[in-house]
Amino acid sequence: MKLGIERIDEFINIFKNKRVGLITNPTGVDKDLKTSVDILNEKVKLTALFAPEHGIRGNIEAGEKLSTYIDEVTNLTVYSLYGETRKPTKEMLSEVDVLCFDIQDVGARFYTYIYTMAYSMIAAKELNKEFVVFDRPNPLGGKIEGNILDLKYRSFIGYYEIPQRHGLTIGELAQLFNEEYKIGVKLHVIPMFGWKSDMEYSDLNRNWILPSPNLPTLESAYIYLSTCIFEGTNVSEGRGTTKPFSFIGAPWLNNRLIIRKLREFNVEGVVFREVYFKPTFSKYKDELCNGIEFIVTDFKKFRPVYFGMILIILIRDNHEEFKFNKPYSEGREPMINLNIGSNYIKDKTKNLDEIKEMFQVDDEIFEKIRRRYRLYD
Repeated sequence: MKLGIERIDEFINIFKNKRVGLITNPTGVDKDLKTSVDILNEKVKLTALFAPEHGIRGNIEAGEKLSTYIDEVTNLTVYSLYGETRKPTKEMLSEVDVLCFDIQDVGARFYTYIYTMAYSMIAAKELNKEFVVFDRPNPLGGKIEGNILDLKYRSFIGYYEIPQRHGLTIGELAQLFNEEYKIGVKLHVIPMFGWKSDMEYSDLNRNWILPSPNLPTLESAYIYLSTCIFEGTNVSEGRGTTKPFSFIGAPWLNNRLIIRKLREFNVEGVVFREVYFKPTFSKYKDELCNGIEFIVTDFKKFRPVYFGMILIILIRDNHEEFKFNKPYSEGREPMINLNIGSNYIKDKTKNLDEIKEMFQVDDEIFEKIRRRYRLYD
């Protein structure tokens, strides 16, 4: 199997006599862990770098804003796309003819890298630049799961009408954004060789490079789709522990009760146990939390989005202490609604059977759209 970046020599004419900008982070590496920055620096005229959330080197925590700086390795300017500016400006692209994107996505609607890509595609179109995506696997494979985003809850963690688990590679997603949402940039997707649409990252003999500081393992990427929704609540999602997203908890959580109720659902592909932890930062810093640990036992059978709905409803309905966090600022929607792309959890407008039925309907709708953009059998 070859990644898009590993096929650059086959597509080198795209870059001939052109100045190249690169949006990347530590996941932009080839099979030998050589960075996309180094690869492009050797083969094309690389003139600028662009940093998404967490930065080029992955040394910035979630939500922390970035500023423009000089990369000490290449001496190239690194422009921040996760600060005051999330879309490249005319000044940033003044020395760029072709803007490239090489980042390992996670496969979740609320993962911000895909919107960094979309905003950059829009900027490239407006400024008459070409856009190149070096394709990479979707770690969660080709399965679809979740509800399509209600545009009332549009934000940087959910900008387009896709479900929580979209089942597309980053290159396929770029094609969908470009056509369905009329971006219209001159887009080149350098496809992988040997990837199949029904494959998952666990099928590959590849190192897992954490795509952000709190997703250290492939397992955490799966369970992230279940527990990321707790970011919008007063339940810790495990930040500040050695197992972020695989742990959730709170000092008031009746973890034994929730585990007992979870087992009644006979969910496939995941097991869980009681744990106790003190986060070193984030929610409940230095407080003992009663928690639950989730262990994925079968990546192909596990349905993380629906499991997350079971989990949050059980905790919501069995704890008076449970709360949804307030919006970050006046006039904005609460984080939970932005994360889910709807209000059905916060406002208790759907039960689990209705949520499952909604998922099935929305997944069928999205499947008809995404099949037009598939690059792999």
